[in-house]
Amino acid sequence: MSFNDHANSPHVIDIDQERFEQEVILASRTLPVLVDFWADWCAPCHQLAPHLHRVVDELAGAIRLAKVEVDAGENMKLAGHFRLRGFPTVILFQDGEERGRFSGSRSSHQIRAWLQEHLGAGDAAA
Repeated sequence: MSFNDHANSPHVIDIDQERFEQEVILASRTLPVLVDFWADWCAPCHQLAPHLHRVVDELAGAIRLAKVEVDAGENMKLAGHFRLRGFPTVILFQDGEERGRFSGSRSSHQIRAWLQEHLGAGDAAA
């Protein structure tokens, strides 16, 4: 899977600052939402993306992945709002609130373990 090859996944969406409230904060009241803050120039972002996509697709609708390209439009304001210090940074939202975050590249296994830690084994069991 290439970095931006998520057009065929119903569980991965691209969002921007304008849609963040609706697609992340409000949507997380129904379904946990992972937000991947990434940049095209960021090598670790390119390493992380296929692992995030794989885990989210394996969970088959139990969680959604929202991708925010920080260099596009007004999206850097979102990065500032959440006080991001580097990319990639992934933030998990549930019930309208941040539940956890990590920065840097991780393997699929590490992402699954992190989700289980933050959501509980029943919500993120793959």
